[in-house]
Amino acid sequence: MAKEPGFPFSVSVDDSAGVVRDISNDISNLQYATPRGVQDITGVNRSAIERQLLLADMSCTLNGAAFNDAANLSHSVFKTVPSSSVNRTTTLALSGQTLAAELLFSDYAHTRGQDGSLTWTAPGVLADGTVPTWT
Repeated sequence: MAKEPGFPFSVSVDDSAGVVRDISNDISNLQYATPRGVQDITGVNRSAIERQLLLADMSCTLNGAAFNDAANLSHSVFKTVPSSSVNRTTTLALSGQTLAAELLFSDYAHTRGQDGSLTWTAPGVLADGTVPTWT
């Protein structure tokens, strides 16, 4: 196992029709998390906290540094977020390791900067109760 930088990173997301689209070139940065719920189960006879793990979750926020409305790229994938309620298979891949999950994207927000730049962000959360697992 070697230490590696975070590149090259690959990001694929289904469009609203369920067709996988590689939008890696449109992503400038991203954040993802795979937290587990934790329950405090400490009995009154303990001097330290006892906990147990609960349900798994995943969240992901994809950010783009440029608006790209070319066919089958980021705008094509996310433009239907406000008008469709579909799970989208989202796959993150790095150095032969893959994390795939069914996500619901809840927004496709744009920011027009004072300098004229147009950036976007798309946050997603786990949709189908399947534990996200690296393969």
